Amino acid sequence: MNAEAPQNPAPSSRLDWVDVAKGVCIVLVVMMHSTLGVEKATGGEGFMHHVVAFAKPFRMPDFFMISGLFLALVIDRPWRLYLDRKVVHFAYFYVLWLLIQGAFKWPGLALEEGAGAVAHAFLLALVDPFGTLWFIYLLPIFFVFAKLVKTLPPLLVLGFAAILEMLPIETGWMVPDEFCARLFYVMLGWYGAPYVFRLADWAREHRPTAAAALALWALANAAAVWGGVSELPLISLALGVAGAMAIVSVSAMIAGSAAAEPLRYAGERSIVVYLAFFLPMAVTRTVLIKTGMIDDIGWMSLIVTVSGVVAPLVFHWLVQRTGIGLFLFERPRAFRIAESDLEKPRLQAAE
Repeated sequence: MNAEAPQNPAPSSRLDWVDVAKGVCIVLVVMMHSTLGVEKATGGEGFMHHVVAFAKPFRMPDFFMISGLFLALVIDRPWRLYLDRKVVHFAYFYVLWLLIQGAFKWPGLALEEGAGAVAHAFLLALVDPFGTLWFIYLLPIFFVFAKLVKTLPPLLVLGFAAILEMLPIETGWMVPDEFCARLFYVMLGWYGAPYVFRLADWAREHRPTAAAALALWALANAAAVWGGVSELPLISLALGVAGAMAIVSVSAMIAGSAAAEPLRYAGERSIVVYLAFFLPMAVTRTVLIKTGMIDDIGWMSLIVTVSGVVAPLVFHWLVQRTGIGLFLFERPRAFRIAESDLEKPRLQAAE
């Protein structure tokens, strides 16, 4: 395996199927948080519970694999520029949105336990990711790791990462636990990028065969989930890889269609959704439960999911149209430690 960038990239700066795949992933992430939140608040389960369970083996593996797909294009940058794009960039959004989320959660904590508890919660969040923000906390750690091991044989790194994924590492601290569980998929995206892009091309060119393969995958994934073996060592790794490739294939097959456009749009702005979905999700859930407008837990979970995806996109559109609050989704130049010789924008978008 090698870490070369895919040859003959799309004419545009983005590949539609990659954004579609990211759209699928972010919807699944919001769906998981929305559904589990509704079920916890209501004490029951709905039909969305089964969708969330089905997606669990591949939901985050695919997201992390896609995050590694284009590492080959930037891995050889000077350390300062690399750290600016891959560490400081995400650190800015993590701290900013940590404070925003905290503004909604910490006042109650202050009333109950005092200002000291708020200070403790903030400091703790700097070493143990806060709530839904753990994904962008972990990404810089993976990117630094990739830079440090770039001269090592890919198979050696992948083998090491696979062992970490299969070990039952549960320290109770999210950073090492999730690092071990997800490292393999970031490295797979990096080293396996040429093969992933070939798979996407193959799925587009052989749709009937790809559809049949996807049907078999869906049956196997469902059997493992409901058979209670999906989280066993090796099986979880196999399901994660197979599911990630399934999402790539589906995304490649539907990319460019009208039906895929909402997913592409959301995927292109997936970090926007990831950063901001917590508030509309919580508000919608509270309103539905307190008003009793919907009594079916499954439909309630679905509505909360839609709200969690759509509301951040609408808010982002308003920010861009008005120019008010750009710093929420675009990193100001003051928070940069390096400038590219090719591009020196005043703001750097969240993606």
